[in-house]
Amino acid sequence: MAKKLTERKKKWIEKTVDNDRRYKAIVYNRAIACIFFVLLQLAVTIALLLLTEFGWIWQLVVGIICVLAVIYLAGKEQRRPTRTLWIILLLAAPFVGVPLYLLYGDGKPAALMQRRYKQGQQALAGYTSPFIAETGRAGAMSKLLHKMGYPSFADGEITYYPTGRQLFAAMKESLERAEKFVLMEYFILAGGKMWNELLKLLLQKAEAGVSIKIIYDDFGSLFALPPRYARYLESLHKNIECLAFNKVYPIFTARYNHRDHRKIFIVDGKEGFTGGVNIADEYIDEKKRFGYWKDTGIKVRGGAVQSLTKTFLETWLAFKDSKLDVASYLQIQPTEESGVLIAPCADSPLDGVQVCEAVYLEMIQRAEEYLYIATPYLVLDELLRSALCAAAVRGVDVRIITPGIPDKKAVYRLTRANYEGLLRSGVKIYEYTPGFLHAKMTLSDGYAVVGTTNYDYRSLYLHFENMVYFRDAKAVDDVKEDFEQMFLTSKERTLSNTKRNVFGKIFDTILRIFEPLL
Repeated sequence: MAKKLTERKKKWIEKTVDNDRRYKAIVYNRAIACIFFVLLQLAVTIALLLLTEFGWIWQLVVGIICVLAVIYLAGKEQRRPTRTLWIILLLAAPFVGVPLYLLYGDGKPAALMQRRYKQGQQALAGYTSPFIAETGRAGAMSKLLHKMGYPSFADGEITYYPTGRQLFAAMKESLERAEKFVLMEYFILAGGKMWNELLKLLLQKAEAGVSIKIIYDDFGSLFALPPRYARYLESLHKNIECLAFNKVYPIFTARYNHRDHRKIFIVDGKEGFTGGVNIADEYIDEKKRFGYWKDTGIKVRGGAVQSLTKTFLETWLAFKDSKLDVASYLQIQPTEESGVLIAPCADSPLDGVQVCEAVYLEMIQRAEEYLYIATPYLVLDELLRSALCAAAVRGVDVRIITPGIPDKKAVYRLTRANYEGLLRSGVKIYEYTPGFLHAKMTLSDGYAVVGTTNYDYRSLYLHFENMVYFRDAKAVDDVKEDFEQMFLTSKERTLSNTKRNVFGKIFDTILRIFEPLL
């Protein structure tokens, strides 16, 4: 049981949170320094290679690599459906295309990251759950996920939150009940009201004997946190451990391409939260960016929390040098079967398996009546584009909601460039007019997915992601009701109001060459 705090300790916590590192004084210096040194490295490298008497050797090497890469791509059965785009880029601009292909093209992750991640998976190999023998559509998905290492659960419950503010309130309530441990894994951790309130509660719980473990992506938090912030958090209390995932240094390296985009919050193995919400004020509409920030999330209880915990521990065991009693974190909290089906799953760019894309494709291809999708980025590969068009052609009511106000102009333009082909196939597309839509949800015929994965190349192939597939729960109805509300506050796009001029089409065609990098 957690112990009670004295008034003296409470005052210390209040003072610590109030004085929690002055962010802006040093954050931007760090980010600017990293960007400056990376650009300097690129400039020096190009100058040495092209402006010296041996520059012709580099040009010859690039030409040979370009030819070999094109031949290799033309004859390879790739798991990544971007072969044509890479061939065009290599032939059109070899001095740009060859370095980019060597970094990104074949999907080869950093070798050290890959080895360490496998070690984390092996440490958890003995903790498995039995396969649930479902039938029909649910059975097909359960079997698919089970083969990928993610079991389904028929106990517990799932709760849907249609706003980041509601999700955050539920997270705080759960945190206040914490007695053993709290696990946090987030792409962005930023100073402000949201983090200050969480940090205050975390310090209270740490002082009461609760073990706190935090992972944040260092690249995702580059403009939000000062350097060595993980070390600073650990200095606050012996019960707090922190990992800055994939630390950013002022060097140019391919490993920065693999980012931890997950959002996981777990309390005592009893309750787990996920969705699109990061730890930053815009996600709870406390800070205004791009109009109203629409985000969503879910809470799971029961055996399914174990899957979320394993996802967290895989990263922790792989990249954090600390001793850990795995068994104490993976004790299943027994609950009665409730008739629901809950299947948390996760994706890693280090194992060569696209779990989240497989879930999306299964949802799309098995849809019979309706298919609703909410995504901030609609940068589709050929597999997803063809599946969506085919679903609409066979009579499924396919509707996609994207942001009405963008956060990234280039990705927003690529998103809109996908509209015409989808609209011609019968897909209905809406833009969320109140502001920026950051939710990542898919709903089809009583089956739902809520998580962190966008419908774009980076999420599906390059990032660490997670999601939860579920059915037969009230949360499914709540998701559908929220979709219907979003349709009412969104503008429907049509072929007539989506027309582009000749120059716009040419620009979009060129921009699509760089889809794998955006």
